[in-house]
Amino acid sequence: MQMFTLKRAIDFMGHRKITAVVSVLLVLLSIGSLTTRGLNFGIDFTGGTLVEVGYSQPVKLEDVRGALANAGFDQAQAQHFGTTTDVLIRIAPKPGKESAQLSEDAMTALREQNPSVEMRRVEFVGPQIGEELTEQGGLAMIYALIGILIYIIVRFQWRFAPGAVLALVHDVMITLGFFSLFQFDFDLTVLAALLAVIGYSLNDTIVVFDRIRENFRRIRKGTSYQIINTSINQTLSRTLVTSLTTLLVLVSLFLFGGEVIHAFSLALILGVVVGTYSSIYVASAMALTLGISKADLMTAPPATDGAESSEP
Repeated sequence: MQMFTLKRAIDFMGHRKITAVVSVLLVLLSIGSLTTRGLNFGIDFTGGTLVEVGYSQPVKLEDVRGALANAGFDQAQAQHFGTTTDVLIRIAPKPGKESAQLSEDAMTALREQNPSVEMRRVEFVGPQIGEELTEQGGLAMIYALIGILIYIIVRFQWRFAPGAVLALVHDVMITLGFFSLFQFDFDLTVLAALLAVIGYSLNDTIVVFDRIRENFRRIRKGTSYQIINTSINQTLSRTLVTSLTTLLVLVSLFLFGGEVIHAFSLALILGVVVGTYSSIYVASAMALTLGISKADLMTAPPATDGAESSEP
């Protein structure tokens, strides 16, 4: 049988009280921002009109926004779509005006500034659809967390489950707080990114938990504190390689993917960083706090054929 020994390594659990304070402060800051500032919902949730226009020459977004503001669309959002000649415009709904009329008024204002502009497509999202998306998106995250709680209890042990769910809530709250604090657009792509963050963070947490369970069964000597530290150190290289390669792709998307996916890639970048942190300092630290031990993870030895009871 292979022998496992405890080695000197990074004392992750020794910093768990400090990181717990940092996490609590970040979550409280996120809750405070969500309460006072809220999220800057896109038209996917609020309803409105989306217009894609094309120019014959590259156009500055400041000129497009200025033309729209002069026409009464002060809250309109404009961003390049793929190239500097394509612009995506989002217009919030206005009481008493149909979406078709809003798009026509916006195009009239843009043609007065530049006659070469042409409409590529227009989409309308009603407020009722936006409310349904908000409700369904929230329920999707709640159901995901409940399913994860049940999965961790069945696969590992109940003392692992609260830490795993708490880590996911921690990641989602900090990401939402970041978007609320800086008022970045929150649309369906960001919601999809949040669900992807839940999956990524859970996968990282499962890897650490699996090594903790394995080491509890194989390392003969050592406290829970030492074994959890050893397990985290053993999975650290895998965690860093996975996180860094994922971040490399996401940063490339953020820098070169265009404004349309900026919010999506930004949410994933933040989620990967926070998720890597939480799998160590939230999920694993919570399992240690709840008193996980060898007795919780040791399996009973299998009965041998023909074994007799020792009692008469």
